[in-house]
Amino acid sequence: MDSLETERTTVGWAARDPSGILSPYTYTLRNTGPEDVYIKVQYCGICHSDLHQITNDMGQSNYPMVPGHEVVGQVLELGSNVTKYKVGDVVGVGLLVGCCRNCSACQSDIEQYCSKKIWSYNDVYTDGRPTQGGFAETMVVDQKFVVKIPEGLEPEQVAPLLCPGVTVYSALSHFGLKQSGLRGGILGLGGVGHMGVKIAKAMGHHVTVISSSDKKKQEALEHLGADQYLISSDATQMQEAADSLDYILDTVPVDHPLEPYLSLLKLDGKLILIGVVNTPLQFVSPMVMLGRKSITGSFIGSIKETEEMLEFLKEKGLSSMIEIVKMDYINKALERLEKNDVRYRFVVDVAGSKLDQ
Repeated sequence: MDSLETERTTVGWAARDPSGILSPYTYTLRNTGPEDVYIKVQYCGICHSDLHQITNDMGQSNYPMVPGHEVVGQVLELGSNVTKYKVGDVVGVGLLVGCCRNCSACQSDIEQYCSKKIWSYNDVYTDGRPTQGGFAETMVVDQKFVVKIPEGLEPEQVAPLLCPGVTVYSALSHFGLKQSGLRGGILGLGGVGHMGVKIAKAMGHHVTVISSSDKKKQEALEHLGADQYLISSDATQMQEAADSLDYILDTVPVDHPLEPYLSLLKLDGKLILIGVVNTPLQFVSPMVMLGRKSITGSFIGSIKETEEMLEFLKEKGLSSMIEIVKMDYINKALERLEKNDVRYRFVVDVAGSKLDQ
């Protein structure tokens, strides 16, 4: 094996332009330093935000770009100062690979709110080298941003937990919504939404799935265990459900009105935005004022929360619902994801794929 001072090359699948088409790409990994973990990628989930990035929806994309931030892999080598892990451990890497470590967010162990955070791809390290994600053979990651996967959790099932799983868990935890007996709504039933149902139910909540049509009703009630299913385009159902929910987790990643959902909240209810939307959202102020309701947001979760979430899901026996694909199917999977044609998360079998062709 190469020494820690030797730069390595790896193969990933990268987008070269806003078409978002991925193809094989060979690049150099940064040196493995004393604080780093060298990881062989086994599985990587596909997130809707990957679509935003590879197609330059936010206007900040840099190419070539290897996406993927729901990474599960095996430790191949450790830096000299790494003591938490050992070679052979199964570990995870999420959306971040760096932070300043000095600001109030970092000092409070909520590094995801650091203004100098470093994204796992489409970003640069402090030395100016680009970060690349988990649609690749290997990664080198600072140990602070690596989590140990508890024994008993299947690695392919864990991948989506590193984004949608912890996003839901962090939001409910921060806003004091972990206690049993609450009535919650999950708006949108995709990768994040399905984990919202599972985690909220495991916390003892009465869960209502809110969707624009009835096409996911059976899945929500029978497969995921939701208590109710509310069709937002049905005015009668919406009126009957008014003032009934303590919170709504809004997972929808496209432009949508907020007012219909604000009407569902009780006094002091919270509409928590956790889906990334790149257009302004609108509402009229009385919808908030007359019920002292809150529109707020939450962003992924910290490393500490990720570890808590993994233990919680292990304790509760929960897993994600996934469709496993090989890397040569990635562009088709992205097409299907854009059409919401997946139940509920694609996971790429990276280790089982031929990445160089």
